Amino acid sequence: MTQAFDAAAQQALLETRAQMALELARRLGADACEVGASVDQGVGVSVREGEVETVELSRDQGIAVTVYVGKRKGSASSTDAGEASIRAVVEKALAIARHTGEDPAAGLADAELMATELPDLDVHHPWPLSTEEAIELALACESAGRRRPGIRSSDGASLSSGEGVRVYANSHGFLGTQRGSRHSLSCMLIAGDDSGMQRDYDYTSARNPRDLLAPEKVGESAAERTLRRLGARRPATGRMPVLFDPTLASGLVGSLMGAIAGGALYRQASFLCDRLGDGLFPEWFSLQERPMEVGAMASSPFDGDGVQTRDNVFIENGRLASYMLSAYSARRLGMQTTGNAGGARNLRLDAPLASRDELLARMGRGVLVTELMGQGVNAVTGGYSRGAAGFWVENGQIRHPVEEFTIAGNLEAMFRGLAGIGSDTDTRGSIHTGSWLIDEMTVAGS
Repeated sequence: MTQAFDAAAQQALLETRAQMALELARRLGADACEVGASVDQGVGVSVREGEVETVELSRDQGIAVTVYVGKRKGSASSTDAGEASIRAVVEKALAIARHTGEDPAAGLADAELMATELPDLDVHHPWPLSTEEAIELALACESAGRRRPGIRSSDGASLSSGEGVRVYANSHGFLGTQRGSRHSLSCMLIAGDDSGMQRDYDYTSARNPRDLLAPEKVGESAAERTLRRLGARRPATGRMPVLFDPTLASGLVGSLMGAIAGGALYRQASFLCDRLGDGLFPEWFSLQERPMEVGAMASSPFDGDGVQTRDNVFIENGRLASYMLSAYSARRLGMQTTGNAGGARNLRLDAPLASRDELLARMGRGVLVTELMGQGVNAVTGGYSRGAAGFWVENGQIRHPVEEFTIAGNLEAMFRGLAGIGSDTDTRGSIHTGSWLIDEMTVAGS
């Protein structure tokens, strides 16, 4: 059984520690200071072939301090948030700051930008789950999948449940706190027939354990996904449409966000430098951020600089409407922060949606990709090349599974060639999207 986690007590303690660090930094000569502190606790179990494989009870804490002496910056951190450790961290950060070069962009975000609206976004749902109960759920998940004819063995089922508190404070007088939770259950299975062996998985994830799929449904879905891969062969080589499964389409959104992130832009390490206002997607496509969405996976009223988060439109009617900037990257670019220190929060598409069958009919002949391998994305050029597996589509119908092939293209051309988005929206993460149909890519198979 995990030790009880008193979120209110932990919050009060972290707030006290953060204020202590700020005051100490001021007394030791810092012109400004910011502090991030957190504590997390969770349970994780994994089972395989009906036996318990691992049980992990975790409790992590940490504190990070950044000080500014003029335009010099120093940062230090520790996994110990005790008083003696806080002093050591502050002193180390100051020593670093006094020996680094000046950076004109260094410093806290402007005081007037600090968050003032700090509502409860309903992201903290503890799960009073004993280790024994966690094991039972994981076993039920795996058992449901293993019962399916054709499933030979299991790579295991895993359950994790955790909650935590994070605090951010700075010498503007801002102090923001957020409690959160995250729970997940997954299962990976192995199927086999005369054609060979295949493996696949499925999972469920949510802030609130009530929103998780039943263990049996996760196991059954993992079995179905695994079995449908039997008999895979290599596809034909050529230029053809590619349909990305929702779990992979979110990766395309992630590549876009990486390319418009301030850090990549001021380093000139993005193919989208100096492209604000340019048309990147079809006019029917828009992409928004909703950081204050109640109960969502990445909701927060303040960013990593303490700046008030807000709804942002990154793609509007196909055009690049905004970059994704922190206070520091905005200064480097001569722009204003978009409240995105720490990244984007809750990305949502605004586009007409079509059913999976409609998208398949639209593509005619091509590949439906359900798995990607490798890290073949070049943020500087937009080059895209990944190993893949999925299904061959002929005359708008799925014909058979395919594997051991590569898909290649360029992200800018892929975005411009977006031909449709599916209504099969995956809502398990912070990016909500359905399938993406790209009009043409290079498929290298047999």
